[in-house]
Amino acid sequence: MTTPKGKTEAERPNPNPTTAGPSVPIHLRPARASDIAQLVPLILRLKRLNEEFDPLLKVRPDAEERASEILKRDISDPEALVLAAEGVGTDKDKVVGVVRARVRERPFYSPEKEGVILDIYLLPLYRRRGVGEYLLQELSAALKAKGAGVLTAEFPVQNEIAIRFYTKQGFRPITTLHGRTM
Repeated sequence: MTTPKGKTEAERPNPNPTTAGPSVPIHLRPARASDIAQLVPLILRLKRLNEEFDPLLKVRPDAEERASEILKRDISDPEALVLAAEGVGTDKDKVVGVVRARVRERPFYSPEKEGVILDIYLLPLYRRRGVGEYLLQELSAALKAKGAGVLTAEFPVQNEIAIRFYTKQGFRPITTLHGRTM
């Protein structure tokens, strides 16, 4: 995202001094339809990782087409948010990370709207450098601007890396989803 002064969000001073900014420069912006070809492989890498955690998360043969359709839909949906993280320098114009989220109604609870992180993925080179925290910080602000009063994340229950990441960011378990084959 670009600030009014023309600097990217990643280049401006960290507005939350309690968290460190990314130690590698990135440019974070809303995804465009022209990014879909670079975003799909990142989404597929995440889904294949999820598949390792549970056989009920088996990736479908048409996952590439579905990812493309879903990204196209979400990029233009005002209740959804897809952010692309671009590298700089030698990775300039290369999408190195993606976050996909949606605002959902909570008809029985307050706050009435929640921002749900559906997908977050960074290429390995960009992990453990504060980029994920930065993506989460910027995503939180954008979802809050869309009316979300609570932020949740969906990921496989056995994904210990995700559990540690989100716990470190102040998340805690709220509900549990149980499943079985039929």
